Amino acid sequence: MERSGKLILVIAIFFMGNVFAQEEEEVITKEEAIALALERNYGIEIAENEVEIAENNQGILNSGYLPSVTGRAGANYDLNDRLTEPENGEALDQQGIESNSYNASVNLNYTLFDGLGRFYNYKSLKEQYDLSKLQARETIENTMLQLMTVYYEIARLTENVEVLEDVLETSKDRVTRAQYQFDYGQTNNLVVLNARVDVNNDSVNLLQTRQQLNNTKRDLNVLLDRQITAKDFTVDTTVNFIPKLQLEAFIMEAETNNVSLLQLDRNMAITAYDIKISKSGYLPTIDLSGSYGWNYNRSAATAFFPGSRQTTDGISGGVSLNWNLFDGGTTSVQVQNAKINYENQELRKKQVALGIRRDIANALGNYENRLYIYKVQEENVATNQDNFERSQEQFNLGRITSIEFRQAQVNLLDARTSLNLAKYDAKIAELELLQLTGQLLNIEL
Repeated sequence: MERSGKLILVIAIFFMGNVFAQEEEEVITKEEAIALALERNYGIEIAENEVEIAENNQGILNSGYLPSVTGRAGANYDLNDRLTEPENGEALDQQGIESNSYNASVNLNYTLFDGLGRFYNYKSLKEQYDLSKLQARETIENTMLQLMTVYYEIARLTENVEVLEDVLETSKDRVTRAQYQFDYGQTNNLVVLNARVDVNNDSVNLLQTRQQLNNTKRDLNVLLDRQITAKDFTVDTTVNFIPKLQLEAFIMEAETNNVSLLQLDRNMAITAYDIKISKSGYLPTIDLSGSYGWNYNRSAATAFFPGSRQTTDGISGGVSLNWNLFDGGTTSVQVQNAKINYENQELRKKQVALGIRRDIANALGNYENRLYIYKVQEENVATNQDNFERSQEQFNLGRITSIEFRQAQVNLLDARTSLNLAKYDAKIAELELLQLTGQLLNIEL
């Protein structure tokens, strides 16, 4: 009686510990994971910093439209000994002659016209800013796809652990039943040993799957910049698929939303401005300059002139024109190369567009195939579940052997894990298709 009381106490403590652990376990939803990635992922932070740099570059302070203003100041001091010996007369010996001068000026320089090179360079910087935003978007898309791949892998392994726990529980019940049957002489010891072997195998499979689950959770922590040793968490295993009509609409608009094609459009615009910038070398430049200066000079007396102090100040200004009538053909070569580069950009866009059409067709085929497999696996699970329940009834009645029952159990295990794999494979294929159509960041994952 005392032994039974201790056993009940141990079971109660274990049960309460599991309850408290479950209460403290964190649940990370897909929305929370995405928000954390956008906030903490290093790759995304670097991409955002690149966008900030491009934004600074396309501002008025980097446009060349503002004048340059410089200030200058200087001072000179001389200390000399001087001996003056005239042809007729007494020599004059001067010791410690001091003279000094001071100057200060403010200078302004401004380019009134530079052949429109400055104008087109400013436009090009605007396009480069837009390009940097598209590059950041591509980084975010890749990170989101990587994030959701890891997230759904955690979900798949979580469901596999639940399946393996059910299998192990059934196998343990089978050992108990086989042991009772052996104790009452209804079966031989080989049945008990086979049941225990199956329990061991199921325990190993469960242990390995739990380890895979823990490793994948650490991968997610790295993507979210969380502590590797953070407390355990679970994820949302709900999977929703996009309606077919909506997906077809996304595919129809893929070439106007695909981030790779949009980047090529920006590159073509930048190259077009490069042509115009190069052509600006054919035109003259007109510069405006102005200054305000102040000078002060104090000179020592000489044998023939008394010392003096002189102060001057004033403003000056000027306009200059510079026209490079012939630069050895450098400008002409730059224009020709810029045109060839633009032609290459056009060819590259055609090439990439063709590849994207192929990738979308392949991704759509993979998605439809995996979605079909998922539906087939659902039917397969239902069939194997029914077969397992019937086999379990027959096994309990002693009408089938433990080997036949184990086969029904393994078939159900394979069907359920295959269903989990098919479900998440189909979802990942859908996300890959959404990335190609440029809609990955516009839908609820």
